[in-house]
Amino acid sequence: MDPKHLATLEFPKVLERLARHTRFAPGRERALELTPSDNLIEARRRQQETSEARWLLSMRPTLSVGGARDIRPIIQQALLSAILLPVELLDVRQTLLSAYTLKRSILPYAERIPLLAELATHLHECPELVQEIGRCIHPNGSVLDEASPTLLHIRRELELVRQRLIARLEQILHAPENSAYLQEPLITQRQGRYVIPLRAEFKGRIRGIIHDQSASGATLFIEPMATVELNNQLRQLEIEEEKEVQHILARLSQRVAAAAEPLQETLQALAELDLALAKAHYAEELNAMPAQWADGDPRPPFRLLSARHPLLDPRTVVPIDIALEPQTFILVITGPNTGGKTVTLKTIGLLVCMAQAGLHIPASESSQLPFYDAVYADIGDEQSIEQSLSTFSGHLTNIVHILEHCTRRSLVILDELGAGTDPLEGSALARAILEHLRERGVTTFVATHYPELKWYAHQTPGVTNASVEFDSETLAPTYRLSIGLPGRSNAFAIARRLGLDARIVEAAQAMIAPDVRQVETMLHDIQATLEAARRERAAAEALRLRLEAQSEELRQRLARIEAERRDILNTARAEARRELAAVRQELQTLRAQLPKPPPWQLETKVSEEEQALHHAAEVLDALEARLTEVPASPPPSASYRGPLHPGDIVWVQPLQALGEVIESHRGRVEVQVGRFRTTVRRNQVELRTRAADKQTAVAEIPNVLSPSTSPRPLSELATVSPIELDLRGCTSEEALSRLERYLDESYRANVPWVRIIHGKGTGVLRRAVREALQAHPLVASFRSGDESEGGDGVTVVYLAVE
Repeated sequence: MDPKHLATLEFPKVLERLARHTRFAPGRERALELTPSDNLIEARRRQQETSEARWLLSMRPTLSVGGARDIRPIIQQALLSAILLPVELLDVRQTLLSAYTLKRSILPYAERIPLLAELATHLHECPELVQEIGRCIHPNGSVLDEASPTLLHIRRELELVRQRLIARLEQILHAPENSAYLQEPLITQRQGRYVIPLRAEFKGRIRGIIHDQSASGATLFIEPMATVELNNQLRQLEIEEEKEVQHILARLSQRVAAAAEPLQETLQALAELDLALAKAHYAEELNAMPAQWADGDPRPPFRLLSARHPLLDPRTVVPIDIALEPQTFILVITGPNTGGKTVTLKTIGLLVCMAQAGLHIPASESSQLPFYDAVYADIGDEQSIEQSLSTFSGHLTNIVHILEHCTRRSLVILDELGAGTDPLEGSALARAILEHLRERGVTTFVATHYPELKWYAHQTPGVTNASVEFDSETLAPTYRLSIGLPGRSNAFAIARRLGLDARIVEAAQAMIAPDVRQVETMLHDIQATLEAARRERAAAEALRLRLEAQSEELRQRLARIEAERRDILNTARAEARRELAAVRQELQTLRAQLPKPPPWQLETKVSEEEQALHHAAEVLDALEARLTEVPASPPPSASYRGPLHPGDIVWVQPLQALGEVIESHRGRVEVQVGRFRTTVRRNQVELRTRAADKQTAVAEIPNVLSPSTSPRPLSELATVSPIELDLRGCTSEEALSRLERYLDESYRANVPWVRIIHGKGTGVLRRAVREALQAHPLVASFRSGDESEGGDGVTVVYLAVE
């Protein structure tokens, strides 16, 4: 796409914000060079890449390219046979270590993030090179003694000679006969040789070579003749050391040159992964959603819902809704100045470009866009002194270029079409341009003040009006967009509010044709009606949400009451069983104490004591039979026996919920519980209804959470389960406290998995929850919810139960 039109839409500013999330130079360059794709398959691949990166960050929030460095210049120097510095070699090693860490973080999730996993396969670890640099170069940049046997030998010799030299100089310094000649008793270096400071007036008292003197001339730095040979040996060893160090660095540089190809491929993969992670971070910052395109439709509908300009403050920006049916592809936006027309046009263009560049867009997930081969925009002041162009000429030059290059699959955005010249001629020219674009079937969004274009949009097929709303009471725009309704200029209302003499305003209104005034009055009434309807709809939505919240609270309260009732009754029954067992034991003891008849006595009369004990035992049996556990659901249906089949309705004991059998095989049953699937043992489910009788049986299943037995839909019963924790609205501290208690209770209840609802929002609560789960001892694993489970607003946790 033409960079000029992308700049007109301020797309480079979006890329600048994206680039802030990159972590090293090649990734930043990729971000700033990003352009919209004109290939649908490529655009979808980029969108999937961003989605995969967001999922990966949800699992590993701190993941990044880490300490990777831009080593492209270092590789080029190595290829030119230059000797690399130790710090440059360390940069190569650090980049490879970062690639290794990133690769090991991505590949375990290869099935879930195939595109990122494919990129990760291009991260070469080069373990021999990493090991060799680490063996030879210290992290502080010095070459280690172990880098070569020769270097180790030289440095040992060097240290011995240095010690002997220092010892000899110490003898000279502390000799009594020399103390009067010395400026101070210290050893220093000049020109790489060890010297001592001699007072200038005692020059020659200690035989030696003068290497330097102080700035004042009062001190001479001499090398005593007694240490010249040792200094020579030391200097010779230092030269040999430097030569060996250079030899080692040259050897390592050659190894870097030999690995140039995998290193360059690794850098490219790191840059792509850095860009993908940056796109994910930017999407989280914008609370953006993946872009969706229609398949197989020659002219799919244009649907941007809750769209927000990505460069405006997300706390104050007003979302806009633009929904056009396939037969409508030209939108004429009218309304007062500063009302948001230009922002609306740029929002449309930017979101289309962002989507085709692979960025998630700040709009509702229900949005759907056509795919365009190019985006053309004429917005702003095109006046050019250098080219002797007026505003009108500049705009017209742009429009001529657009008309020459646009196609039926292009998006054209025109701001103030026909402005900058005589209104009558400008209006006519604007209508003619729009009609030309309509005949060619080009999707066009245009902002204008010309009333003639409102009428054109009203009566022309394929074209519709839209307006940015304005509050005449506050003289402030609302920035809301109304489709199907042309805008009003509000000039008279503004003039009156600003204090213009009422007689002048009335005189101006009288100059307007009666039919025009009538249309303006009608528009005012329609807008007032729409505003009232909007307020009522908002109030109804708020009431609906409040009622849903109250209903959910009551459902949970009933579930808690039912659970407490069962616990109390079962506890009492358990206590009664223990007491009955004690009484039974006592009866057995008493029976054992009764006198036994003589062995020769064949017939005997049962004693009254034995009759009493027998009767007591029968009473105990009857009482114990009544002490059954309170069921968590209605008792199993006695009408159905045998194996389970797909579609059967069962009670899942670990989840305390009804579910539908998906498959039963070898003692394991896969069931659908609400929106979730799980696999349990056969003895953990109880048959409720056969698949063939499911429709008739639904109305007969009683509500286990209330005394009423009125019929309830099966789908409603299936969602009544203790496997959800809703943390929406909680602070991170409150959420983590509730999460800890809930995981402990679920683990003790032997629940195999649970569902944590934290919402999408800014992502802060989701990251806090997943970081807590990552280190929790009761958690075996966790994942983001599928689309049917709530997407990224939900985390499904698998507990470490036996």
